[in-house]
Amino acid sequence: MGGNIGATEEIRTPPSDALIQVQDLKKYFPVKSGMFSNVKSHVKAVDGVDFSIRKGEVFGIVGESGCGKTTLGRVILGLIPITSGSVSYGGIDIREINNRELRRKMQIVFQDPGGSMNPRMSVRSIVGEPLIVNGLSDGAELTKKVGELLTSVGLKEGHMKRFPHEFSGGQKQRIALARALSLGPEFILLDEPTSALDVSVQAQVLNLLVDIQKMRDLTFVFIAHDLAVVRHISDRVAVMYLGKIVEMADADEIYQNPAHAYTKALISAIPSPDPNVDRNKDPLEGDVPSPIDPPPGCSFGHRLSHPNWEQSTKVDLSLKEISPGHWVQPCPCCTEGL
Repeated sequence: MGGNIGATEEIRTPPSDALIQVQDLKKYFPVKSGMFSNVKSHVKAVDGVDFSIRKGEVFGIVGESGCGKTTLGRVILGLIPITSGSVSYGGIDIREINNRELRRKMQIVFQDPGGSMNPRMSVRSIVGEPLIVNGLSDGAELTKKVGELLTSVGLKEGHMKRFPHEFSGGQKQRIALARALSLGPEFILLDEPTSALDVSVQAQVLNLLVDIQKMRDLTFVFIAHDLAVVRHISDRVAVMYLGKIVEMADADEIYQNPAHAYTKALISAIPSPDPNVDRNKDPLEGDVPSPIDPPPGCSFGHRLSHPNWEQSTKVDLSLKEISPGHWVQPCPCCTEGL
């Protein structure tokens, strides 16, 4: 375990083609109580995360609900402030980039597209609003631009006269994607963009995302709890548990050779279309520890009441590279044999 400090420094060294670099990132939310709203503790939503995202890649982030995926994504975008650590975009700390410039470079597509749209605005106004706010287009030119954006996501120009309630969930997500593309960003955060859609519609939207990403040479962060979906679209995958990344590798590598017990548990829970596959898989034991007061050492080992959990409180759990590009938390509970 003695080489982990060097490994941490290595993972914090961005590759030459890195677009985004995250270093020792933490996001704590205060928990207040009493008449004077005194801070009594903190929710450790993101608790010391390191990784880089290369230009033009799709970086998947997976984990159970409440593991910190969405918070991590919003901190990367600068939508919520950083507690400590840093997020750099193109080598510049995002806190030093003008907000308007940052929004033109980085966009987001939310899980619930309908909830992110004003029901009283037409599609022309919804998709065209970023162009108007940034003084890039107006009038007939705006109408033309919105029509082109709608066509690029598989909708029709005539749809711009309609309102959100006239569209299905899949169509709303296409509208949200058109709006995200309107400023020509380099980076888009996709926060569970298919989880609210039917399976057949999910496939259509995923294929559309793949086509647009390749056509425009975009960089995506794809957040989801469905590992099968993440594998389909991602180049690399990071697995989060209770605010920390416990494993990170190329998508195929992490699915074929998972090293951490939590990753193995998530993969084993993926439904199989083969009726002969044994479906009687035991669910994960124990409860997820509270992010307000997480246990020392390995939180997943603590959840499982693993006999080696006490040992994990005495070792450095910084990510360790076990094979080229495959990083894992070197925990005596969850990575036995490494």
